[in-house]
Amino acid sequence: MTNAALITAQDVMKVYDTGRVEVRALRGVTLDVHKGDLLAIVGPSGSGKTTFLNLIGALDVATAGRLNVLDRDVSALSKRQRADLRLHSLGFVFQAYNLVPVLTARENVEFVLELQGVGAQRNKQAMEILEQLGLEEFADRRPNELSGGQQQRVAVARAVASKPQLVLADEPTANLDGENAEILLTMMRRLNKDHGITFVFSTHDPRVVAHARRVVTLVDGRVAKDETKTPVPLSDGSGESKENAPCGTSAPEKPKGRSSWPCGLWFLPV
Repeated sequence: MTNAALITAQDVMKVYDTGRVEVRALRGVTLDVHKGDLLAIVGPSGSGKTTFLNLIGALDVATAGRLNVLDRDVSALSKRQRADLRLHSLGFVFQAYNLVPVLTARENVEFVLELQGVGAQRNKQAMEILEQLGLEEFADRRPNELSGGQQQRVAVARAVASKPQLVLADEPTANLDGENAEILLTMMRRLNKDHGITFVFSTHDPRVVAHARRVVTLVDGRVAKDETKTPVPLSDGSGESKENAPCGTSAPEKPKGRSSWPCGLWFLPV
């Protein structure tokens, strides 16, 4: 890991003006995120976690302060430039999966690659990451034919297929049971360890915190605590079901889970 800062936030503020009242979601956040970080942003509801993640992801702009993401001043970018940043340099994992329901797992992963201009090799690239996440046998299934845990793994595959420098995950385990949450977090840990992908999580989930190496606590829109910690050991899959095996090991099919489809395409201008 190097000390290169991928994100630099200095006194970042975000105020939402509803017309009658101002809501101060962020009140001066100062924070650096470094290459290779596995960072969990925690705090009570309304503390500003998702707001800060949206600013990092160039889905919104700060009201005041300075926010640089990958050496770019987000507030100075046009809508199209922010869309290009999201498409080419960032990966997103959403609580509700946000898979396109009419596309197969492989096509969902390929979709972003196609928008990036990847040619004929995008099929191979998509299949390689699906295999790493134990999903090769489900590549031709649509989302409603997958369990909740499988859908979220497809979402992770889509997020990392183009090898982004930074992946942002908003409550990625909120809709998963304990077993599937552990599988997902183990796979993200391996992607961080083996490929150097930086992960920033917004979460209430102690399971996510257990796997993080750094935990930042937001309270009332400010950084209340910034701690470095030792994460729980990575599972090697011994004595566990195949789904707990290392990346690239096939997993048995699980019963279909409930799913929803608010297909937010983060690479479009907002």
